[in-house]
This record gives sequence, C-alpha cells and structure tokens, in this order.
Amino acid sequence: MTTYVMIPGAWHGGWSWAPVAQRLRAAGHQAATLTLPGLGDGDDPRDRRLSAAVDHIVRFVVDRDLRDVVLVAHSWGGYPVNGAAGQLGDRLAGIVYYGAQIPVTGRSLVDDNPAEAEAMLRGLIDSSPTRSIAPTLEFVQHIFMQDAAPEVQRLVADLLTPMPGDYFLDPAEGPAVTTLGIPLHYLLGDEDHAPPHPGEVFARRAGLTPIAVPGTHEGLLTHPEEIAKAILATNAAH
Repeated sequence: MTTYVMIPGAWHGGWSWAPVAQRLRAAGHQAATLTLPGLGDGDDPRDRRLSAAVDHIVRFVVDRDLRDVVLVAHSWGGYPVNGAAGQLGDRLAGIVYYGAQIPVTGRSLVDDNPAEAEAMLRGLIDSSPTRSIAPTLEFVQHIFMQDAAPEVQRLVADLLTPMPGDYFLDPAEGPAVTTLGIPLHYLLGDEDHAPPHPGEVFARRAGLTPIAVPGTHEGLLTHPEEIAKAILATNAAH
C-alpha cells in the first residue's frame, strides 16, 4: 500500500486534490491532501515563507511516521515538494508531478518566468497590502480551466485563496530531484496551457517525457478518474 501525499498548486488548497484522493483510496491506498500554510480559507497570506511550506510537508510525514510515501505535486506545488523530498530520506518512494513546475534549486518561481510575466508578478506582489496575489475569475476562465462550464469556473474561482507572494519570491530549496535515486513521473494535461513554460520543459529537468492525460490545468477536478488511473499506473510500473 502506497501513501500518496498530495500537494496543491498556487491559490489552491487540499480540496483541489480531493476527487483524485478518493479514487486512490478506493484502489486500496492511503491518500492525504494537504493545504499549505496561508492557503486555507480565511488565512492571512502575509509573512508566509517557502521554507514553512516545505516544513509543513516534512512534519506531516514524519509526525505520522509515514513510509512508502509518494509526493504528488500540482503546478507550483513542485517548489515545496522539491525541498521536502530532500529531507524525507528513505520514507520517500517517489514523486509524481502533475502539470507541475520542477524548480531549479536556488531559483525562485518569479525568476523562472519570462521577463514580462516576472515583472507582472513582482508588480502585483509589491502593490498588495498583504504582499499576495489575489485570484480572479478571468484567470480561471482563460488560463486554468478554459474548457469548463461557466458555473464550474465561478465555483473554482470562489474556492481559490490569495497566494502569499513570498512563496513565489523565495528560491527553491533542496537538491535536484534527479539525485535522490527515486522514481519520478510527469503527467501533463493535453489542454494545459497554464505553466510559464511548456510542461515538456519542466519534465526535461527531471529527465522525463510527459505522460499525456486529459484536461486543462484543473484536470484533477474535471477528470479525476483519469488522473487517478495515471497516478496508479506510475506506481504499478515499479
């Protein structure tokens, strides 16, 4: 039995992984959906550092003495997963990236964006009284889930929370995941246009070729059956 610890992307909480997690449990595995500090409903996004998000994942695994853990990262979740993976030692059995950004250690998400997007993100953070980036319906409609019905897009937009700016500004922690000696897999939605670089670019950082799955960046909500099956297939390959 594998224990999947599922890390959401920017603006998202553990709720975003719930439909997939339910299907992993139905297949006989454990699955935990984490909400990282500052990303819960009503949380204050100020003074949230990437190191705290990393520590949150590590503490969750260690405090429960979890073993045979597969970290599953969505989108920005690749950043805290990178730091946590380097601290979990033999508890860690693998990493599955889903439309995720695989960071370069010492480089922040903002730094890893094209120049125009970098300037936009820094401007949004600097102009916010809480140094956060608020979610918008327009972003959900055009970037995250462009194929969904309007009422679904609005629901997801209402569930998103402001993103602590320092999560985007702090440099990635931890060693390159290719040095950890664990299985790595990369799932990529066939209509996912949200990441700042094509998913193939991020996958190559881990020496991977993406495995195509249906859906946009929010396929974990719109196609949970297919995403769960793809995650289980990566586990069965070992």
